[in-house]
Amino acid sequence: MNNRPAQQIACQQVLQEDNSVFSIQWTDLPPGLPRLDGQELLQHYLHDITRQTWGLVRPQATEQGLAFTLAGCLPLLTFLPPEPVTLPEGDGLALRICGGWLVQPAHCERGELLLLTASLPDNGQRITLRLADYCPLLLGSPRPSWLRRWLYRLTQAALHRLVTIRFLARLYRRLAGPAACVRTVAVAVRDGRRT
Repeated sequence: MNNRPAQQIACQQVLQEDNSVFSIQWTDLPPGLPRLDGQELLQHYLHDITRQTWGLVRPQATEQGLAFTLAGCLPLLTFLPPEPVTLPEGDGLALRICGGWLVQPAHCERGELLLLTASLPDNGQRITLRLADYCPLLLGSPRPSWLRRWLYRLTQAALHRLVTIRFLARLYRRLAGPAACVRTVAVAVRDGRRT
């Protein structure tokens, strides 16, 4: 029987004042587990996206960089090539959004997905996924109606939260063993309207 305490996955997802999305999820891996860098984290993430969506959403290399496509043809989100970043929160890769069907056409150049790793004082490692300044098509504009906010919250926001939390849980179980338990905890990193 596993007597280890449940691994925590921190989560916050809000609409900021300008109605762009801020979403962050992280988990602190204990010492002794294999360490990951940004490129390894990206490879795990891309593999997991395909697995969680039963192959419906497929990451594909493009002339611009990378795309998450629906059934290999409809570009849902497109990104510039991954760029190395060093931030106070850790080192990793930035995927800057540059288009796709799920982005408001007037805001295709906004938003980025960060995949970060950081060393912890106890020799563990924090793994963070952060989506910031993303303007979803479902919201329609910087001044979405309550109906559009509600629709976004029940569909795309819920799916994004589920996928990222499940990714971190599966990553932890892949490193610590399949019997490892996880639980989600709410955190407050930025102000905004909860989605």
